Amino acid sequence: MASVDECRQALRDLAARLDRNAETVREKVDFDRTLACRITDLETAFHGRLSGGRLVDLADGDDPKAKIALSTGSDDLLALVRGELDITRAVTSRRVSIKANPLDLMKLRKLL
Repeated sequence: MASVDECRQALRDLAARLDRNAETVREKVDFDRTLACRITDLETAFHGRLSGGRLVDLADGDDPKAKIALSTGSDDLLALVRGELDITRAVTSRRVSIKANPLDLMKLRKLL
């Protein structure tokens, strides 16, 4: 099981990667949504906002009103961010749960 600090760093790494790709993605994905990432085995959460192809305002704590909610275990979060776990397979095998409207899901997939 990964630690809270490792999960926080993984989300920061994801934010940095999205930031590097934002210029090319922004034209494809016009997207501004709140995001909650719930780490089920650590009983903790993080929240932020996806805007212009970037993950911004990343902070500790849950956002129960987030438009996109991702729930997963700590090890699976790290594997997703590292590219070791395919998001589609993770969702279909129920290792990851994403709650969002269908259009947001399609846009989110383009970002990742």
